[in-house]
Amino acid sequence: MSARSNPFEELERLFERMSRQFDESSRIWESDGPLGRWSTELESMAVDVIEHDDEFVVTVDLPGFEREDVALNVTDHTLRIEADRDVETDTEEEAYLRHERRQQSMHRSIRLPDEVDKEAVSARMKNGVLTVTLPKIEVEEAHSVDIDVE
Repeated sequence: MSARSNPFEELERLFERMSRQFDESSRIWESDGPLGRWSTELESMAVDVIEHDDEFVVTVDLPGFEREDVALNVTDHTLRIEADRDVETDTEEEAYLRHERRQQSMHRSIRLPDEVDKEAVSARMKNGVLTVTLPKIEVEEAHSVDIDVE
């Protein structure tokens, strides 16, 4: 009698192989083309922007990033967020069965509808969630000017 192989084990190996190939090809596809980089940044850095009467609050998901991995730059109308991390591995001592963690860089610019007080911007990060508070600059009402007649 010959030993029969388990069809479910073979199916499981097939799905694992297909999953690996899909992951590899999707990484190649993401970096190609004019919109490839743009689409992956939007997917990897989810942003919520809330407008209150006197401020904007921007909340950003940055899972796996530490505070020191993130840089913020603010202009009158734009918030720029840059995140960069290196995953340190010692490949000589480890025998990986699967190795997917890697160096990752992301950046995103968010255009704000009003000017903000750059000096009063504050940010905090907790559990991979960055919250940036951007106070609005109070707009002075228009001042009328009298015109002299000559």
